[in-house]
Amino acid sequence: MVEVRIRVNGVTTPLDLQPEVSLLDALREHLGLTGTKKGCDQGACGACTVLVDGTRINSCLALAVQYDGREITTVEGLAAEGLREAFVEHDGFQCGYCTSGQLCSAAGMLAEHAAGAPSAVTEHLAAGPCELSEPEIRERMSGNLCRCGAYNGIVAAIRQVATAEGAR
Repeated sequence: MVEVRIRVNGVTTPLDLQPEVSLLDALREHLGLTGTKKGCDQGACGACTVLVDGTRINSCLALAVQYDGREITTVEGLAAEGLREAFVEHDGFQCGYCTSGQLCSAAGMLAEHAAGAPSAVTEHLAAGPCELSEPEIRERMSGNLCRCGAYNGIVAAIRQVATAEGAR
């Protein structure tokens, strides 16, 4: 067993964990935060996306002991009311299973864009911050899969929030 101090959504909790426990399992099974979903358990679907120090990661691929003392934000602690409302307004979810990962990823993606991070489809890298166009949003969110196919609603919701926040 390894003692770790997991800080999730502003609350620090000491846990004794086996070294091989994933961050996802620590959140769900040891802390009871079931908003983060277990999808493929291989890092391919993004249902388990959380933010660590503001950066999005797939929690199923992370060992909990590696995140001792780091700031973890799950969908339960996400201050993204605008994103949640926009997802509802634009039918950005159907079954809702992927929604928590989509919301965490969208919040992280918007912060990455605001910081000037390019994506694989960003043109003219030397020109500075790019427009957060539909292709940019789709590329930046490509690590999160929706089995229901609500992508158009998800993109519209993110675009609405980005526009409201003044993203180009």
